[in-house]
Amino acid sequence: MFDNSSVLVTGGTGSFGRKFIATLLSRYKPRRVIVYSRDELKQYEMQQDFAQEQMRFFIGDVRDGERLRQATRDVDFIVHAAALKQVPAAEYNPGECIKTNVGGAENVIAAAVSNGVKKVVALSTDKAASPINLYGATKLLSDKLFIAANNTVGKQDTRFAVVRYGNVAGSRGSVMPLFRKLISEGAMELPITDPRMTRFWITLQEGTDFVIKAFERMYGGELFVPKIPSALITDLVKAMAPDLPVKLIGIRPGEKLHELMISRDDSPITLEFPDHYVITPSIRFVSGRNYQINGRNETGTPVGEGFKYASDTNPVFLTVPEIEALSRQTT
Repeated sequence: MFDNSSVLVTGGTGSFGRKFIATLLSRYKPRRVIVYSRDELKQYEMQQDFAQEQMRFFIGDVRDGERLRQATRDVDFIVHAAALKQVPAAEYNPGECIKTNVGGAENVIAAAVSNGVKKVVALSTDKAASPINLYGATKLLSDKLFIAANNTVGKQDTRFAVVRYGNVAGSRGSVMPLFRKLISEGAMELPITDPRMTRFWITLQEGTDFVIKAFERMYGGELFVPKIPSALITDLVKAMAPDLPVKLIGIRPGEKLHELMISRDDSPITLEFPDHYVITPSIRFVSGRNYQINGRNETGTPVGEGFKYASDTNPVFLTVPEIEALSRQTT
């Protein structure tokens, strides 16, 4: 799909962007790969690791619609990964979070439509499902914008879809690097919010592979959710530092005890596939689409009313040895 194509990644210098681009270059022969981000230092550092002739580095902010239109000329595919993601920072700076996560989404959509981009996949988060913090609320708005954009393109072929998943093991902001840092500094205990807490876990490579498959599966309007394992926070501590006690610090404002990726309210429009779920559009599209058979010819079935996909009721949990192996993969 990506051979001889031009691919742009917003927030391309982040953990996901680097892994996605490395995978893209190893598996395909794209004509151009464009990193679009606002951090010149990270771009400089990334240029040292990605010296392939296809690489292009554009300094720009997703808040800047005109710069995005310039960057997306002759682009076939966009992965929208740029966002302000820190929950406490978003609560303290709500206007800035809205400008990037909501206004930025609008700008990506406008640029894609303006330049006839073929497909756009936007990255979302579990926090967008029944959000209780501003970050999650802005990502829910972003999700809705990308889904609805499929109805505004008219006869144009541009299509939009969303991918939602949970914690990325080893990424910046993940608890694994924090625990690793504390252990290396000789910490006598590790802080956890609540011993009952559960989280979904996915590796960067798994997230990347899922996004690539989303481009192949999508018709436009889908919200893709991978089937991934859960883990208890206490098992994570046992895997990383079995001899250290824990210190309970309490759930922080805007934090959930368990993660939710599909709410019961979405169950009537959710389909189950072998390795993922699809939340189909809640709005009616002019060009009626059959989402039960996707672009990879996989067949989905309705999940049934009352279904939810949450980290505490997930049928698959990581064992301590499996978490140990996951931690080794992310060092």
